[in-house]
Amino acid sequence: MRITVHQRAAKRHPQRQKIGLPTTSVVSVIVSVILYGMLMALTACGGGNPGGNGGNFGAPTISSVSLSCTPTTVAMGATSQCSATVQGTGSFSSAVTWTASAGAVNSSGLFTAQGSAAMVTVTATSAQDSTKSGRATVTVQAQPPPSSTITSVAVSCMPSTVAMGATSQCSATVQGTGSFSSAVTWTASAGAVNSSGLFTAPGSAGAVTVTATSTQDATKSGSATVTVQSQGLESKHVVMVMEENQSYATVVGDSAWPNLNRLIGAGALATNYYANTHPSIGNYFMLTTGQVLTNDDSSTKVWNVDNLARRMLASGVSFRIYAEGISRGYVGGNTGLYLIRHNPFAMLSDIADSQQVANAHIWPFTQFSIDVANGTLPEFSFIVPDVNDDAHNGTPQQADAWLETKVVAPLSSDSAFEPGGDGILIVDFDEAATSDSSHGGGHVPAIFWGPVVKVGYTQSSNTIYQHQNMLRTVMDVLGLPNPPAAAATAPTMTEFLLQR
Repeated sequence: MRITVHQRAAKRHPQRQKIGLPTTSVVSVIVSVILYGMLMALTACGGGNPGGNGGNFGAPTISSVSLSCTPTTVAMGATSQCSATVQGTGSFSSAVTWTASAGAVNSSGLFTAQGSAAMVTVTATSAQDSTKSGRATVTVQAQPPPSSTITSVAVSCMPSTVAMGATSQCSATVQGTGSFSSAVTWTASAGAVNSSGLFTAPGSAGAVTVTATSTQDATKSGSATVTVQSQGLESKHVVMVMEENQSYATVVGDSAWPNLNRLIGAGALATNYYANTHPSIGNYFMLTTGQVLTNDDSSTKVWNVDNLARRMLASGVSFRIYAEGISRGYVGGNTGLYLIRHNPFAMLSDIADSQQVANAHIWPFTQFSIDVANGTLPEFSFIVPDVNDDAHNGTPQQADAWLETKVVAPLSSDSAFEPGGDGILIVDFDEAATSDSSHGGGHVPAIFWGPVVKVGYTQSSNTIYQHQNMLRTVMDVLGLPNPPAAAATAPTMTEFLLQR
């Protein structure tokens, strides 16, 4: 009897048939089910067929790049931090490259503004897809000016005393911090002042306030006072006497000068008057040219510069120099008690270069009393005592007595120096003692006397007067315009004179 395979198996494993073991086709189905489950699990983890509903199995893509910068407005040279946001699908890259239309931007998106104002575009471009980029605008502003303030405005006007209708140049000094503006606007309480600070006096006398106001800060201003005098006094009889080497304190109120102190009481005294230099010669040149020219007392150089003599000659103003110890027309050097450095006119080319002119204007002092007696004094007289009579070598008492007997007494009988006359006597000192060098040549007195001088007047202004001021004053009262050199801007001394 033949036994089949199945029969043999049944004999070895009789229980299998009883429990219904699967056949080969059934096993195949089971395997398929298991594989399908594994596939579904794989799909859920991101793999699988790109066409399925549960995932995407294609290459990653960039969909957009957006950009922002903070701050969006910066000053020149300042920075702004920019950041990029990249959107995409799949395993895309968020890396970008940075560029800017101006200035500079680094790999971290830090933008540094350029040195000029502009609208700058900052761009972030996808490193994965260069067709995708984002942009932002940063405004670069011009550097704002540093903060500045005005601290003060100061004003000065030269000259500080003018005649009606005359001019004074005013200037303003502005102080401040930072990049402040020095511009000012000008105003005047009377008269007129232009944008350059040139003040024109009104047609009436009085004190005028000239003000400069800062254009940056209208709360800051400065002012100066210009004294406007009535029509300038002119005199046809001006006499000047020079004394030597005495300080203010050794003359005014000193018993060695009794006659001069009586003259001061009857006339006017400048209390803030200073010589210009040491030694003598430079002071005499300042009195006649407005310049020191030299400080060499031994110099006899002839100077061709603008000067008082030149102006008087050109304008036809009569004048004489009356000097002790010389003859008519003498333009030589020292002789006897005469020192040429005390006679600056002998060293001015307008006189020294022409004997004819010298003869007309340089006279021995003996001629002075003759001219007074005859009523023929010129419009300007310059008196040069010798060194014994001007307190240079002689005593102050000797100089005081000489001045009284030789000058003041004769003039007192001249009609020009009587009430109603126009005479002006000026007693001036060339320099102080050499130990006093304040303002160059030391403190000295200057005295005015005559019918047009204020009686008993002591200087009330704070003005510092010097020899250039005296030159200016002499030229003003003689009617000579445009004084030379330093005298051109020197305040006149007409505060000591009566106004007509």
